[in-house]
Amino acid sequence: MQNKFIGKFAVAIIAGFCSAISTLHAQTLDELRKQFPNEKAVFLARNLEYNISLKDGQPKVESRQLQQIAYLDNVASSYFSDFNFYHSDFQKLISYQAYTRSPDGKKLKVTDFKTATSTERSVFYDDFKVTSFNFPAVEPGAIGNLEVSWQNTEPHLLSPYYFSSYVPVVNSQLKLTVAPGVTIQYRLMGLDTNQVKVKIENNRGNKVYTFVYKNCPADKRYPDAPGYSWFSPHVIFNIESYKNTQGQTANFLSNIDDLYRLNYSYVKAVNISLNPDLKHTVDSLTANVAQPELKAKNIYNWVQHNIKYVAFENGMEGFVPRDAGLVYSRRFGDCKDMASILTEMLKAAGLQAYFTWIGTRSLPYKFSEVPLPLVSNHMICTVKLDDKFVFLDGTDPTCVFGRPSDGIQDKEAMLSINDKEYKIIKVPIVEKAVNMLSDTSWIELNGSGIKGQIKQKLQGYFASELNGKLLYLNGRNTDENMKMEFARGSNKFRLDDFHVDEMQGADNVTLSANFTLPDYAKKIGDEYYLNLNLFKLFANEEIDYPRRKMPIDNGFKYIKRYVTILKIPAGYKLSYLPQGKAFHNNVWGFNLQYQQKGSDVILIQEFDNDNLMLTQDQFEPWNKVLENLSPLYKETLSLTKI
Repeated sequence: MQNKFIGKFAVAIIAGFCSAISTLHAQTLDELRKQFPNEKAVFLARNLEYNISLKDGQPKVESRQLQQIAYLDNVASSYFSDFNFYHSDFQKLISYQAYTRSPDGKKLKVTDFKTATSTERSVFYDDFKVTSFNFPAVEPGAIGNLEVSWQNTEPHLLSPYYFSSYVPVVNSQLKLTVAPGVTIQYRLMGLDTNQVKVKIENNRGNKVYTFVYKNCPADKRYPDAPGYSWFSPHVIFNIESYKNTQGQTANFLSNIDDLYRLNYSYVKAVNISLNPDLKHTVDSLTANVAQPELKAKNIYNWVQHNIKYVAFENGMEGFVPRDAGLVYSRRFGDCKDMASILTEMLKAAGLQAYFTWIGTRSLPYKFSEVPLPLVSNHMICTVKLDDKFVFLDGTDPTCVFGRPSDGIQDKEAMLSINDKEYKIIKVPIVEKAVNMLSDTSWIELNGSGIKGQIKQKLQGYFASELNGKLLYLNGRNTDENMKMEFARGSNKFRLDDFHVDEMQGADNVTLSANFTLPDYAKKIGDEYYLNLNLFKLFANEEIDYPRRKMPIDNGFKYIKRYVTILKIPAGYKLSYLPQGKAFHNNVWGFNLQYQQKGSDVILIQEFDNDNLMLTQDQFEPWNKVLENLSPLYKETLSLTKI
């Protein structure tokens, strides 16, 4: 369930912001360049306004937004002249216009707007549309203006407002005008929310909430960061209650019970009757099987291998699962459809199974803290076996029965029991000992280089990740990816051959390979010098502390073990062996040890990660480990001719 209204909202506005525009010209181009050095452009304003009222005894929501971008140098047009805004059945366009205000005050309107279906990775179809255009005559001192307005047809699904953007924002503002008879809730989320000024006042009977962030810095994206909602400052707001036509106060989204009633309305009419062909398949999968766990496992494995996952959305189809019989006949479906067919098949086998709403780890929210639709961007099935809840994600073909997919670890799940009952259950975290990567290299000197064999054993999520890669690789693609998988030593690494030795299910894979690494050993006179640290996994991985604030997403807990075994060549002896070291703190650590056994020199490196996510208070301890590890990467052993 993508729920894209949560992650992106239409850029919307109407001409009622004229008074704001006039004040923005007070800053000159030189002043902006001085205030934002090295920036090619800045937003003068990102002002979003919601008008929440009552019509025919029901909440009505309209919204509008102004964006003004000032261009500061000659190359800005190459980066920031193209713009777009989104709309859908939930966000119906009312009006829009865009124009460039030239440095000499001329208004140059945009006349060429192009609208197309918004495409996203893994989305088969949805009803989101994107309208794109280019600001004309972009030059230093020009200001691009975008004004759009739309009607929000489903007031339960109001998007958060994010203050920051990809360039700095001089004035970022959210304004909520709430009519009498309507009450709202709001929450400030993300980092640096202390910079947001909140003002609540009454105006002609309306309650007006204004949230302002002045001189908001640009988002700095790190590849290892979680989703923006973990750190980017934003406001979550929702309608709590309203006065109906009888003058009575009615709950809208005031608590978790209201959220469940909304969620249940999406599934209450699904799977009213059992499809005969589906029942036949269930019977064949569970024939002569007595154990409930094995029944559930057989059904889960069948769905994983026979129903293809595609994201398919169209209006309310983004929320309502399709009937299991339709999914069965189509042989494909989105996450809700996977949950539908799993739930129906498990029930047909006599098991207790439940539709389950859940948010992936890209979202920081919890049902217990933010009981709103935006908490869940995914749907799975949960089956109860001997008082134990097992979470089944049908969208992941490599997920192992009994273990949650890595993207939902430690997340709260909402289980639908019946029309009135639900449960909030936390998905467990898979412990690091389950997720192990063991890599052994046997190497020999080969002139100035080395050659060797590799044996690699992957368990847990490491194996699942590799299985996921292998499902979609072929030919040259496979060779290139396996070269990256086995790479070590230097960029001269050459993978001579490889093969999958053993695949014991989706969570246990053994690989082997042969490789050559030219120019790795140094021979000076009668001595060889060799760095056995073929893996410098954490070199230059210091966190930019305290400058960096956003967390680091580790994916899952793990243990990595690398063993390198050097065979001492005939006629040589070990003349220097570096000292090993171990260092751990409450964030992570390592153990790096050398030893000699007969004619072999062995280096064993172990690293462990006991955190799904690193937060700012853990950055300094992380760097402390690297202070102890980094010098070891430079250590070299020596071999002397006998």
